Amino acid sequence: MELSRIAQVLGVRTYVIEEAVQKLQEKYNTAESGIHLLFLGESAQFVSNPAFIEPVRGVLDLKRNTPLSQAALEVLAVVAYNQPVTKAFVEQVRGVDCSGVIGSLMQKGLLEERGRLELPGRPLLYGTTENFLRCFQLRSIDELPPPEREGDEEEEPGPEDPEQLSL
Repeated sequence: MELSRIAQVLGVRTYVIEEAVQKLQEKYNTAESGIHLLFLGESAQFVSNPAFIEPVRGVLDLKRNTPLSQAALEVLAVVAYNQPVTKAFVEQVRGVDCSGVIGSLMQKGLLEERGRLELPGRPLLYGTTENFLRCFQLRSIDELPPPEREGDEEEEPGPEDPEQLSL
């Protein structure tokens, strides 16, 4: 449910609803609670506690979702951190054809078309969906952790390090 819609119906400001939802999260988002309350962009949604997902699936007779492949996770990461992007951009970053993976992620509702780029051929632009946020329990794309870059790991000083030698 969109927070602005709740605020409109109740005749209060949106920040009042945000504060109320945060209090409800404190109440419901516990290990023993059967439901959790998630922020999804400018919306809130009650969901099953992930700890109890198997009994819920059994009761609702839901099939188990197959986990995403490494290729799918890589494509999602490229799109999420750089959106909107073209298929060619994703393929350039990964170095392999991504048509099948992008199609699969669109069928799962994790990626969507975001228009066309104003270049010859007018390639499609892709971005993540609200379902992506829900699946990864993010309020917005801004909550993604900073990407790790090669060579960013701190190295321990070696014996040639001047600081080590001054001991």
